[in-house]
Amino acid sequence: MLKEIILSFQAYGEAHQFIKKHRLWKWIFIPGILYCILFLIGFYYFWTSSNEATAWILTKIGAKSWLDKMQDSWLSFFFIVGQVFTHLFLLIFYFSLFKFTFLVIGSPVFAYLSEKTDSIITGNDYHFDFAQLLQDMLRSIKIALRNFSWQTIYMLAFFIVSFVPLIGWITPLIAIFIDCFYMGFSMLDYSCERNKLSSSASIDLIGHHRGLAIGNGMVFYMFHAIPFLGWMLAPSYAVVAATLSIHKAKENKLISF
Repeated sequence: MLKEIILSFQAYGEAHQFIKKHRLWKWIFIPGILYCILFLIGFYYFWTSSNEATAWILTKIGAKSWLDKMQDSWLSFFFIVGQVFTHLFLLIFYFSLFKFTFLVIGSPVFAYLSEKTDSIITGNDYHFDFAQLLQDMLRSIKIALRNFSWQTIYMLAFFIVSFVPLIGWITPLIAIFIDCFYMGFSMLDYSCERNKLSSSASIDLIGHHRGLAIGNGMVFYMFHAIPFLGWMLAPSYAVVAATLSIHKAKENKLISF
């Protein structure tokens, strides 16, 4: 799996050179600007409401009243740290919800960009077919909804565990890796669909090559450490990098269609 993660990391560097060489900037910045605007708006509303949500949850489960009765400094310390990690966990969940929503909205552009990248690499001429584009969009939406449903189940389980002192503190890290996997999954599926893999076959293939998905999602996350520019580049770079990584994996005989 480590080899596949490294391959996905390298694909982002190749994606940058590929985009420059073939002048794909309009397919990068148009969805990127929209993503950046929606990300800022969504993050603002999350940040203003998450503290209230965390306090409401802790009140409902009786944690605050129990802590007041105990009056223990160590318990107070664990409670404060727990609040921080719960807040972080909610942030990850918000980001997952936002990301999958944008994948649904941007599916026509991402499907086209993946196809355009493949066309340049292979020389295959994909004629525009509105019916096929609609089919690709519906498939990507189904995959995104399927992934988000499974991820939500995992997130809810980890969210409950996050209230457990010490053990719960590692749940945000696990949640990030799960989010990376499902993000990369959605990006890789564009190539799987183009190679005539059914949804179930795509799920099986990517499930056996988790490193490609995790690596793609990890770099996508890292882009968000660069305000504005990184946010704009992240979605489309992830699509191009995923397409390139599939081709590299096929060349290295890691996967076959």
